[in-house]
Amino acid sequence: MVNLTINNKKVQVPEGTTILTAAATVGIKIPTLCYLKEINEIGACRVCCVEVEGKETLVASCNTKVEEGMVVYTNSRKAQYARRMNVQFILSQHDYRCAACQRNGNCTLQQIASDLNINDVPFDQDYSPFEWQEDFPLIRDASKCIKCMRCVQICDKVQSLNIWDIVNTGKRTNVDVSKMRKITDADCAVCGQCITHCPTGALHERDDIQKVMDAVHDPDKIVVVQIAPAVRAAWGEGLGLPASMATEKRMAAAVRAVGVDYVFDTNFSADLTIMEEGNEFLERMTHRDQYKWPMYTSCCPGWVRFLKSQYPEMTDQLSTAKSPQQMFGAVAKSYYAQVLDVDPSRIFSVSIMPCTAKKAECALPVMNDAGAGQDVDVSLTTRELDRMLKAELISPALLPEEEFDMPLGAGTGAAVIFGATGGVMEAALRTAYFVLNKENPDPDAFQIVRGMEGIREANIEIAGIPIRAAIASGLGNARKLIERIKAGEAEYDFVEIMACPGGCAGGGGQPITDGVELADVRGARLYDLDKKNPLRFSHENPSVIAAYKDFFEKPLSHKAHELLHTDHDAWDMPTSR
Repeated sequence: MVNLTINNKKVQVPEGTTILTAAATVGIKIPTLCYLKEINEIGACRVCCVEVEGKETLVASCNTKVEEGMVVYTNSRKAQYARRMNVQFILSQHDYRCAACQRNGNCTLQQIASDLNINDVPFDQDYSPFEWQEDFPLIRDASKCIKCMRCVQICDKVQSLNIWDIVNTGKRTNVDVSKMRKITDADCAVCGQCITHCPTGALHERDDIQKVMDAVHDPDKIVVVQIAPAVRAAWGEGLGLPASMATEKRMAAAVRAVGVDYVFDTNFSADLTIMEEGNEFLERMTHRDQYKWPMYTSCCPGWVRFLKSQYPEMTDQLSTAKSPQQMFGAVAKSYYAQVLDVDPSRIFSVSIMPCTAKKAECALPVMNDAGAGQDVDVSLTTRELDRMLKAELISPALLPEEEFDMPLGAGTGAAVIFGATGGVMEAALRTAYFVLNKENPDPDAFQIVRGMEGIREANIEIAGIPIRAAIASGLGNARKLIERIKAGEAEYDFVEIMACPGGCAGGGGQPITDGVELADVRGARLYDLDKKNPLRFSHENPSVIAAYKDFFEKPLSHKAHELLHTDHDAWDMPTSR
């Protein structure tokens, strides 16, 4: 243990602790802009500078380790002057028209400037121009970049894709797409983790709210909205709603208040996905010699983009089942159009997802199997949902709870856990057990696949059949797992991978609380909803049963293959190794 004094307080912390962490143990807050624990500890912004007695120059508290007897002043006149000056320098190279920024009110730079009582910038403004492919799902505004390096480090160390890098030198130094590429030519998974870890508005999703509102106000359009499982665990964060008030039924009421015609639950098509993907897995298991192994889940479009660009030779190992988003879109413009007795072209299909990659997925040229344009016309993130509700002056706290519309509003507990890492695997195993044993297991029999570890393994036996399963979340972990498989160090039958750490609960489209990872908290809410649901098996969803009876006949039928499955080889990533 090391003893030191910080702002006249005696502190004792383990050797190797940084001044920043040591100060936090006694309730002393030191502002930071670039710091991300164990990911970005490079002292680039110099906002966390502090004065250490006996040292002539200030030091960055985020990467300076404590020493025995050290005396630290976090807010001395010298430290305070330098901190304010550094923030003013950063602001001089930043477009600080905050009122017209997506991160207004949720920007770390804005908050620090306010906390430091910075009311003017005594330097000429000189920031990089905004030049970007604005139809790409992920937008980078160079004029708001503060060169903190967070996006570079997240993409390199956590997601292993190296999309961002430092370009140019000297005064012209900036962050941009690596290898002098355009983003449309890069192998970006569009996972959005760079967005959720950016402290400013330099990175954000393409805003598609107006497209939805134009459809809402078009009398010829029937606007159908689906809401993903993980959204219900996070939508209240951006609106300041406590978890007890941010229920799924109040969420349904809020979306309906926008003026859409029908509000459905993606849990319906998550259950549908289990029926198709689960039966596909069992079909492959009974014809093992005809397939390469393992079979990979295909629910996460960020993961699919990653596999197609990094390991294209494994593309045919993906399940052919579409993601729940795309299944729902196809169902809405076929089966549901038939239920309504309307021309499918009148249906405007909207998804609300915890994900930025869903924007890319719904635009794929092969995702139009219902024959009425793209099966999903627009995909909004959870953040866009919150902004849309604010813009439409809707106060969810004042709304009574409402049910989802039927018949596509029914979902089971197995579906809701899709939003947590391991959830797809667990839901599939529950139904696989039923198919093989003709009876339901204990709903919590497969808890072994739960957890926040980046890579998890499980050996499960169902009806005498051993199933070797693996789960990974975060693309860096996905790469480690695949390299082990390629090297022959591990063998699996079924692998679930989610692009974002923690799964969709930690998705790149979720509300941002800078410096705090909330995937585990949100995931726990989803498991709680699963436990409270009277139906906990996908094969018991009455709406899914009716859809097969009235329209699809059975899992893996010809019509199911037409509408609910896809060919992953029918489209290309810009690059592949």
